[in-house]
Amino acid sequence: MAHRNASFIGSDRVVFNIGGNRFRLVVAVKYSAQLVFIRFVGTHADHDDIDAGKV
Repeated sequence: MAHRNASFIGSDRVVFNIGGNRFRLVVAVKYSAQLVFIRFVGTHADHDDIDAGKV
């Protein structure tokens, strides 16, 4: 992945830091089908209240 502000969570989740780390985007990736599912979009503080690996 070429995004410098992304973290891999488990085998299928990626968390992107957006807007100078003010916002977070959590996606589930199905690599075999080349699909990305948006699972969460919110502030950094809201992200702290969720489990990115299960959302």
